[in-house]
Amino acid sequence: MIVCAIDDLMFSIKVSTAAKSLKVDVYFERSGDKLLETIRDKRPSLVILDLNSARLRPLDAIVALKRDPDLSATKTLGYVSHVDTATIEAARAAGIDQVMARSAFVAQLGEILTSA
Repeated sequence: MIVCAIDDLMFSIKVSTAAKSLKVDVYFERSGDKLLETIRDKRPSLVILDLNSARLRPLDAIVALKRDPDLSATKTLGYVSHVDTATIEAARAAGIDQVMARSAFVAQLGEILTSA
């Protein structure tokens, strides 16, 4: 199970389509307020976050996730515009496991989903 905190329709469709073809279970959480509850409930092997989403507050979620002893080992991957260096550094400071440029995320999506 992979939990995706993505509110961008284009990326949601890309992930959903790839997951379906690879037979990978993916759950989309589109509420920043419910994200930790969903992670706690689903116990995913990976959480994918759109780091540019203001509505989902991904940086706050990463901090809370990594501070929770029951959830801190959950692997996190965030994608972001490659020119948004401030968000990249903030995500790393928050404790994210991996940050990728949007283009690299799309290019490697199949591998990401199957290796989770």
